[in-house]
Amino acid sequence: MKALEITQTPVFVNLESYALTGAPIQNQQRKLTEIASIFQDEAAVKDFPADQLAYTVQSWLPVADGTAGGLFFGVSTIMPGKVGNEYFMTKGHFHSQTDRAEFYWGVKGKGMLILMDRSRKTWAEEVFPGSLHYIGGDVAHRLANTGDENLVVGACWPSDAGHDYEEIAINGFSARLMEINGKPTLV
Repeated sequence: MKALEITQTPVFVNLESYALTGAPIQNQQRKLTEIASIFQDEAAVKDFPADQLAYTVQSWLPVADGTAGGLFFGVSTIMPGKVGNEYFMTKGHFHSQTDRAEFYWGVKGKGMLILMDRSRKTWAEEVFPGSLHYIGGDVAHRLANTGDENLVVGACWPSDAGHDYEEIAINGFSARLMEINGKPTLV
C-alpha cells in the first residue's frame, strides 16, 4: 500500500445473511458423517443422507496463523437437526495457546454455546440474535443449534490462539446437550 492511498477492504459482511465475501475468505463444511463420533448415538448418523451438512465456517485470516497481536474473524452456521436427542453441533475445541480468549455473538437463530474448563466443569449460555459471549482462555467451546432454522454466530479470536481439537476428540465434553421434554438440557 502506498502512503496516502485510499483502498477498499478485500472482505465484506452481508448484514442480512452474515455471509462473508472476498478473495481471502476460507470456506469449510462439516458433514454429519465427518463428525459422527461427537454424537452419543453415532449409529443414528446413518439415518441421514451421506451429504447432510452439520455446519459451515467462513473465516478471514488477514495475517499469518500464529502472528502475535493479530485477529481472525469468522462466521459459523450450524444447521437445524438432531442425531437422536442430541442437537447438531460443532466439534468443539480448546485454544492451543491457553491464555487466548475469544468473542462469539449471535446473529440468527437460537442455540447454545457449550463451555468446559480444564477441570471438566461444563455449562452453557443461550445464543440468540444480539447475544454476546466472552470465552475465556483455557475454556473449550462448541455451538449447538436448538432451533428450527440455521444458527449463525460471529466470532473474533487472536491469530496466535491455535486450535486443539484432539483433546475433545479423545475425551469429549463432560456433559451433552440433549432435548429432554422438549427443552435443551445439559446431562
